[in-house]
Amino acid sequence: MLDFLLGHSVWAFRSGEFAFARGWPVWLLGLCVGVGLVAIAFTLWRRQLSWPRALTLGALQGTFLALALLLLWRPVLNVEEIKERENVVAVLVDDSGSMNTADDPDAPTRRALATAALADGVLEEIGERSDLRLFSFSDRAQPIDGLQDLAGGAQSTRIGEALDTVTQMAASMPVAAVVLVSDGADTGSTLGEDALARLAASGIPIHTVGVGREQPENDLEITQLAVPPAAMKGATVRAAVSIRHQRQQNGRVRVYDAGRLIATREVKFADAPGLTTATVEFPAGDAGVRDLTVSVDAARGETRLTNNERRAVMEVDDRRRAVLYVEGEPRWEYKFIRRALEGDAALRLASAVRATPNRYYRQGLTSGADLENGFPATQTELFGYDAVILGSLEAAELSIEQHQWLKDYVDRRGGALLMLAGRDGLGDGGWSRVQIAPLLPAKLPTGAERSYGRLATRAQLTDYGREAIVGRLDADPAANEKAWQELPLLADYQGIGQLRPAAVVLLEAVAGTGGNTQVAPLLATQRYGRGSTWMLATATTWRWQMQMPLEDQKHETFWRQLLYALAAPTPAQVSLAPARAVYEDDAAVTLEAEVLGEDFLPSTDAELVLTATSETGAAVPVRVEPSGRGDGRHTVALDAREPGMYRVELAATVDGEQVGTAVAHLRRADGVLEQFASWQHRPMLERIARNSDARYWTLDDLAGLPEAIRYSRAGV
Repeated sequence: MLDFLLGHSVWAFRSGEFAFARGWPVWLLGLCVGVGLVAIAFTLWRRQLSWPRALTLGALQGTFLALALLLLWRPVLNVEEIKERENVVAVLVDDSGSMNTADDPDAPTRRALATAALADGVLEEIGERSDLRLFSFSDRAQPIDGLQDLAGGAQSTRIGEALDTVTQMAASMPVAAVVLVSDGADTGSTLGEDALARLAASGIPIHTVGVGREQPENDLEITQLAVPPAAMKGATVRAAVSIRHQRQQNGRVRVYDAGRLIATREVKFADAPGLTTATVEFPAGDAGVRDLTVSVDAARGETRLTNNERRAVMEVDDRRRAVLYVEGEPRWEYKFIRRALEGDAALRLASAVRATPNRYYRQGLTSGADLENGFPATQTELFGYDAVILGSLEAAELSIEQHQWLKDYVDRRGGALLMLAGRDGLGDGGWSRVQIAPLLPAKLPTGAERSYGRLATRAQLTDYGREAIVGRLDADPAANEKAWQELPLLADYQGIGQLRPAAVVLLEAVAGTGGNTQVAPLLATQRYGRGSTWMLATATTWRWQMQMPLEDQKHETFWRQLLYALAAPTPAQVSLAPARAVYEDDAAVTLEAEVLGEDFLPSTDAELVLTATSETGAAVPVRVEPSGRGDGRHTVALDAREPGMYRVELAATVDGEQVGTAVAHLRRADGVLEQFASWQHRPMLERIARNSDARYWTLDDLAGLPEAIRYSRAGV
């Protein structure tokens, strides 16, 4: 409209500065307008007109007077235009894999749509006034002679780096504007706040042209996959899968190990389009590396399937975990816990139950000298266990030094401690007054009144318990809930006191019925230091076995999964872990190695020998650098350029003696990120343009782009 009425485009008025050619002061214009309005009002008042008529005439006369005075001052618009043929305009066209896709089955690709829109006179008009420079970009920007030179299908997009490359030309030549043609999907994370501020500081307007559909339609996509990096042999593992959906109602998630289907689950999606996160459980299997693929079945009519799956790598080790169980009195709970773990090749339960004041009955030992006095006699012996269970044992049974070992065991060693209810357990055993008390998930009662007694309660899952492997008695959520409801009642309960802020309750004890129902924590845990502490406020889970059919395995399942959860995370002396199990479109692979002594203090004089091999068995260069903080940690850099599985082995020695070994696997994959989140990211493109005082364009309105560049404030 402005172009039609005034003969100039909107960009002239947007970039120009309003001024008056007469040079007379603006305050004088305002004074004249004010005096004129007073005179008009006085004249109309003397004529004694009606108010509606007086207001109408006054408005018309005042407007005419103001317009006449404005023209008398001679308003002008000072506009700067770029000098013809003396400036450079850079046009960057996205040439990545996401531009190779079509938004509809029968539609042209995004690259074809973009080139057609640019070739329809837009580039020619820009080139008439400026020195046009064409660039294609994916992971980097490179000059091309014409749109026909776009190769297509590059495996990554780094928009920030491409714009940096082009804007740096302004140091040696006048750059009037940059035109970015892209879907805005930056896979290299190069458009952070620093990058956007740097582009704005260049002073070069960056016009962005959006390509592609802004919202996906009928496309299921696994946006995130979380699989534990390591697991114990024989354990059950839970993977969290986040699926982006539109109006699909459900989908089936499948888990494959090296192409072999090992788990499947039907997932019901949320009613509104968005993200739905589901969990899938599968067996860890035997020791070795699990090369996992998690996929969601295609929706009806879905054509884009490359984003329906994700990869993961998980280490399953054959290290047999050792669990120490010290019990202060013979009781049924002890007997049935031992029975639940019989024949488990992944766990060794070393136990000592006090039979008389001076004698312990010991089982599951590797040496006849172990646990002669119940609790380990040295810190090194205690640190050799991956988890510790303390039953109905008074705190006074341990020395001050042993209590400090127990605290260091959780905090420094990274072990797990489970405290069981009992006549001499928890608060009734004096455990609220020893070093381990602040580490427990609840503040144990300190009063003289005993907190342990007979009470019929029912175990009930909390929301955290439903999400934890510990609470899984059946793979199906509905069947699992029913299984917990059908368990026999517990016969005792012990108050654990006020929960600490970081405590997580997995099970609750429900006593009473109807309006008399009381709910209290039954199984609680919290992280502390490198390890964790747990409290089980009952000692009658054995009733789940005694009052159920002989073939029922719910009691055994609960205790095995509980002890797996305790022992599995406990670190070894020598560890090696990649920062990510799967590196997508990134050859700069890093791992962290850690070497600790027998006391689990950092080993600063250890020598590390690392070897890395690719999937083909070829050796891969490895670089090791200490962290420099004296914490026994080292950064391992691996140049993994070729896609595939990589194996990294670590051997640590101190004074010529081997401390331990560790093995890690990781996968390199190329061309992955381009297949995900590949719709048009319009908000980012608009922000780039807005920050540089330019505009966002669609392919349908590119006709005005050359005129906008004409009034650029950059260049000459």
